[in-house]
Amino acid sequence: MRAVIDVGSNTIRMLLGDCRNDAIIPKSYHRQMTRLGGDFSPQTGLSVAAMQRALTTLQSYQAILAIADISQVRAVATAALRHAKNRDTFLDSVVAATGINIEVIDGEEEARLTTSGALSVIEPTPEAAIVIDIGGGSTELICIVDGKICVQKSYPLGVVSLCEGYSSAAQWRQPINTVVLQFIQSLQQLGLAGNNYQFIGTAGTITTLAAIHLQLKEYNHSLISNHELSIDWLYQFQQKLEHISVPERELITGMEAGRGDLILPGLQILLTLMEQFKFATVKVSDCGLLEGLMLQLTEP
Repeated sequence: MRAVIDVGSNTIRMLLGDCRNDAIIPKSYHRQMTRLGGDFSPQTGLSVAAMQRALTTLQSYQAILAIADISQVRAVATAALRHAKNRDTFLDSVVAATGINIEVIDGEEEARLTTSGALSVIEPTPEAAIVIDIGGGSTELICIVDGKICVQKSYPLGVVSLCEGYSSAAQWRQPINTVVLQFIQSLQQLGLAGNNYQFIGTAGTITTLAAIHLQLKEYNHSLISNHELSIDWLYQFQQKLEHISVPERELITGMEAGRGDLILPGLQILLTLMEQFKFATVKVSDCGLLEGLMLQLTEP
């Protein structure tokens, strides 16, 4: 049995399991919102409180690993640690406390692994797709044609950085529009802008929206993947969120605890891309970077 860990800017996740015939056989799945990218400072990096929250979660994960029959562990970190000046301090403290070595991967690797994981559960496999992964500190956008990644871009724009970096929701629109237009220009330069793409979304914002749409009192992985959300419902839900407080949002059936202030910036990123591409729906994948890591570990 193998273990993979994704140290994200908002959530730290761990998957124990293996693969058989290119399919993941999960044993157990663990996730904890630590908001590692919260109160981030360009001058000093990660906050002391955020590092401690993440370290506490990783210690709990190590306790699980210690009693499991694990043959291999790979842990990776993304945007929060890519940009943190004090990342070595955090990484050293994790090794000292847990023995877990965390590899900080670049945006290109994150996009590639995310795509592999996201598509592993989408049925049927699309001939052409745009995949979006909205994270806490970055957003990955990937274009796939005939099973091959043609464009993969990572942008330093995530739900935590938007929520904490701007004083009002109106200010989100400019950086989000810039990112989406840059991605479209990348497709245009390669002659890929005119394809009939299926739109696929993964990560916490989009899976939470699916859980809310399905009115899930308890999260169910099998119901999330391949569920479709229409742009009309997303607009209606956005209007609802804008008129209620963060505590009221937390009471919505299906809303992940701690995501009440983060759901709107993620939704705005999603809607902006759908508007520009004229996507009527987004198909949800419950899998992403974590599952891509597991698939990579078991490659021949």
